[in-house]
Amino acid sequence: MIRENYSLLTYNTFGIEATACRFVEYHSENELIAFLQGDTIAAPYLHIGGGSNLLFLEKFYPGTVFHSCIKGIEIVEETGSEVYVRVGAGVTWDDFVAYSVSQRWYGAENLSHIPGEVGASAIQNIGAYGVEAKDLITKVETVNIRGEKIVFLVDECGYGYRNSIFKGEERKDLFVTYVTYRLNKQEHYTLEYGNIRKQLDRYLELTLENVRKAVIAIRESKLPDPKQWGNGGSFFMNPVVSRERFQEICARYPDMPFYEVGEEKIKIPAGWMIEQCGWKGKSLGAAGVYEKQALVLVNLGGATGEDILRLSDAIRASIQQEFGLDLHPEVCMIGLAGK
Repeated sequence: MIRENYSLLTYNTFGIEATACRFVEYHSENELIAFLQGDTIAAPYLHIGGGSNLLFLEKFYPGTVFHSCIKGIEIVEETGSEVYVRVGAGVTWDDFVAYSVSQRWYGAENLSHIPGEVGASAIQNIGAYGVEAKDLITKVETVNIRGEKIVFLVDECGYGYRNSIFKGEERKDLFVTYVTYRLNKQEHYTLEYGNIRKQLDRYLELTLENVRKAVIAIRESKLPDPKQWGNGGSFFMNPVVSRERFQEICARYPDMPFYEVGEEKIKIPAGWMIEQCGWKGKSLGAAGVYEKQALVLVNLGGATGEDILRLSDAIRASIQQEFGLDLHPEVCMIGLAGK
């Protein structure tokens, strides 16, 4: 499908009114390759998934927006203890997690109810409750802007906290088409992060299905439905600081929550810091901080991308003044200060 002056309202969960000069939607890898090889794509161009991690700062995107509708979940290799599953980039991420749980494949359940599509999981290295996409990914298949297929093994993807080589400017010409995940067929859980164990106390037994239910319940208690309040989930990344810097802050806030990242790094919850600065439940115009989770910025109705950015900048200034730390947005900003 190729459309001119196409509305992107349903392709971003913030519910921001934006229009693409040209919109291209494809249903197979071959379809994408044929299009790219037969059409010169001038910059700017943008590849999107479900739009759960995008903030459009301008009402008109002057280039081409691509969207994948590549579906399919197939087993490509299986052993007595593991299964390797190749998934189309256009598959809804939580549909894949639900399918994995139904097949009794362990590993992805902590990532339940994360919005977006499979392709974005490989780009953003999505993570929750002690599990990251990189822990499951073995291979990422891509096509570049010239219509050439390039395959990356997981060690070549440069994964870090909410980061990968696919987010760098030099790799923005790559479109993810398929991602292969390795899941466990033997019972195994990651339950030490967040409130999972406490939530599991409500269920009679520890099962894969109940872990998924617990994660969904926790997320729904903290995150607003984008259909009610437009949002992009967690807006900021949690800052990771040196142990020395952590101890300096902890001297002023002895009850500050934290998570150790190796021996010398400490992760501090950004939502907690935002709450300490008094932003929880507050708003600037049509943009607000969600009353149940300070890490989430919401569209209260009719907000523009610039409204959300203005609130983000005000919060970052508060954190810098109070804690001496810079919060980095997890959301990708398109236009103006973005790309």
